[in-house]
Amino acid sequence: MEVGHPLAHHLFKIFYMNKYSELKPIQVLQKTSMLGEGPVWDPVQNVICWLDILNGIIHQYHPATSVYSAIPVHQMIGSFAVCTNGDFIAGLHHGFAFISRSEGKTQMIVDPEADITTNRFNDGKCDPIGRFWAGTMAISEVLHQGNVYVLDRDLKCRKQIENVSISNGLAWSLDHKTLYYIDTPSFEVVAYDYNLTTGDISNKKSVIQINVEEDGYPDGMTIDQDGMLWIGHWDGWQVTRWNPLTGEKLGSIKVPAGRVTSCTFGGDNLDDLYITTARVGLTQEALALQPLAGELFVVKNCGFKGLPAFEFVV
Repeated sequence: MEVGHPLAHHLFKIFYMNKYSELKPIQVLQKTSMLGEGPVWDPVQNVICWLDILNGIIHQYHPATSVYSAIPVHQMIGSFAVCTNGDFIAGLHHGFAFISRSEGKTQMIVDPEADITTNRFNDGKCDPIGRFWAGTMAISEVLHQGNVYVLDRDLKCRKQIENVSISNGLAWSLDHKTLYYIDTPSFEVVAYDYNLTTGDISNKKSVIQINVEEDGYPDGMTIDQDGMLWIGHWDGWQVTRWNPLTGEKLGSIKVPAGRVTSCTFGGDNLDDLYITTARVGLTQEALALQPLAGELFVVKNCGFKGLPAFEFVV
């Protein structure tokens, strides 16, 4: 049978779907978040960091020594990234801020929506040359109230995308010429042409369409060394892998919690897949079926490798 034969492709796909199904996420530690999000691997300190958005906490865990620590930021925190000096930059309820990892102090930078107290920042990441991107959303989740901003290295803030609803996953292609983005209620991943020099975007197009009834809502996102996108699915009980060039779903890893929020690669070889989840809004009946909701999970040696997270240049 020729490789290009439709049946060969079908069998090849079934084989790899089965390979994904063999991957089992395990609980990293018992540290429950109401709304776990935004996992970031810090290769300098060899720690996995993640958020509890609603309780305003940055979690840090060193897998090799099992040492855990937390930084409370005393307001909701939607996203963060590591800075080149080792501290954090974050998108909080009340704007962009630096957060000292040693002292836990918050230094506000700018609040582009100071006049919209009903909004908060949600997902965010640094781009390949060290700008920080993050989007806002209505705390009430009313649609089309948010925007996406980029904080340049000179700490000047620019609005880049308007009228978003639940701003979520961000990832840059391997050649840094494309920005992938998720606004959850749109049920799709869009791609923008990315000007790395200026940080400007153009030529929006839809590259992946999500069947919400089948897969759940698309939430946070990362990219692997093959340029494939990994998406956490809210109310989908899974992380999926997609080819953004064809729109094809390549596989799914089932998670023992329904509200999967995001994922990232970590570990010495960037082949451990860390997955965040949430328990906010679940009834007692639902929690009885998913007692690990809100926990951090990992798929060790998952068979795929990620890329180092970009840092904010200070």
